[in-house]
Order: sequence, then C-alpha cells, then structure tokens
Amino acid sequence: MIWSLIVGAIIGAVAGAITNRGESMGWISNILAGLIGSAIGQAVLGHWGPTLADMAIIPSIIGAVVLVLVVSAVLGIRARN
Repeated sequence: MIWSLIVGAIIGAVAGAITNRGESMGWISNILAGLIGSAIGQAVLGHWGPTLADMAIIPSIIGAVVLVLVVSAVLGIRARN
C-alpha cells in the first residue's frame, strides 16, 4: 500500500512536470493524479512496459498526463510561464 502511494506520487510528479502544472499541484494531488491516471492509462492502453507496485509505468504516465490536462482545462488552471 505504501509502495503504491510512493509510485503514484512519482507518476503524478512526472505528469505535472510534463504538463508544466507541477508547481501548482501539492503532494496529495500528485498521489491522486498518479493513482487515478494509472488506472485510466492501464484501462485504456493496457498493462505493458516496465512495472512498479503492479503499475505499468508508461501507460500510467500517459494516463496521468491526460488526467492533469483535463482537470486543468475544466478548472481553468493555466501554466505559469
């Protein structure tokens, strides 16, 4: 359980860094984005590539990036440039 939270936080942080929205997300948001994005990514793209804590890393990151972009668009959050 703890390992899943740690991997979820890392996946969420990577998604925030890719989308330039990492500064506005806290660590709880990173964990949620990582865990929910992982579930979405694996449901849509399948369970392939390297895994950590039973999460396929590449589909999980893609799912988390899509999730962060959708949530940012819905909430109207813009990246700081």
